Amino acid sequence: MPPEPHVTARVLVTPGEPAGVGPDLVCALAMKDWPAQLIAVADPELMRERARQLGLPLEVVAVDDALERQPHRAGQLPVLPVVLKRPATPGHLDPGNAGYVLETLRQACDRCLDQRADALVTGPVQKSVINDAGVDPSGHFSGHTEFLAQRCGNVQPVMMLVAGDLRVALVTTHLPLRAVADAINAEVLDYCLRTLDHSLRARFGITQPRILVCGLNPHAGEGGHLGREEIDIIIPVLDRLRSEGLQLEGPLPADTLFVPSRLRQADAVLAMYHDQGLPVLKHAGFGSAVNVTLGLPIIRTSVDHGTALDLAGTGRADSGSLCAALELAMNLAAKRSDRTAYEI
Repeated sequence: MPPEPHVTARVLVTPGEPAGVGPDLVCALAMKDWPAQLIAVADPELMRERARQLGLPLEVVAVDDALERQPHRAGQLPVLPVVLKRPATPGHLDPGNAGYVLETLRQACDRCLDQRADALVTGPVQKSVINDAGVDPSGHFSGHTEFLAQRCGNVQPVMMLVAGDLRVALVTTHLPLRAVADAINAEVLDYCLRTLDHSLRARFGITQPRILVCGLNPHAGEGGHLGREEIDIIIPVLDRLRSEGLQLEGPLPADTLFVPSRLRQADAVLAMYHDQGLPVLKHAGFGSAVNVTLGLPIIRTSVDHGTALDLAGTGRADSGSLCAALELAMNLAAKRSDRTAYEI
């Protein structure tokens, strides 16, 4: 069962690619007080060295699962140790450390699954170097989201990004544009909408979520003249789910959906593909947006940016997105602890 409301939440943080800005951002995070317990899953020496490079007076302490839960205090970073294969140099990728990155994710995910921890916050990884190293058992590492979904029992994840009050979920994620239309069918759309509606209720505490749904084609197909996906797939699914009580509006043209008057009346937007919804969200909140994975049996949030190799070790990296990811994870963990039962 989740912890009682008065128990301090334990949030695990994986810094991600050791040559990127992730370790920098976690060090910066640890220099602030937090109401939850913050524990990194990383190589302690990596974190000590990066703190030294950044000139931060951070005490890095190796711990285990027996550590007493208490709020995080600035200047100290508890670390569940996972040892690097090779020394990490800021800005210089090394495929030899790709296995280390995946091991930090495995250990952090497993601790959330067995409730030794309450939430996971992930720093940015470099997908290319993991694929070059060939260390992902699936044969191809397509991202945190898919990796964690497999680790959680091959569940189907739904990606949602949050920037303030704006929430944008995606039907398809990292696909070539030419493959998007073929990937959208009634079963997939139904699952995404049910998962989004349920997560807004169960995790965000919204009693009657209002969801705006994008069309796939320009002008939402313009009555079939610009494509039939709206007529053949999207509208029938929306009609069926509305009859079950879901509050859905659409399909709407994406170029007129993202206007203040519409968004003020909505709790979330469901976009059909990555670059339909995320450019708007990142324009609204870049540097402070958060990636949330819905459909998992664990709470997982992440930054909205990449490894920024050119900024690693320089002290110029902005920790805003990681701070926002931690704040949201703490929020969701608190809501979860207030419930006597919790479902995905």
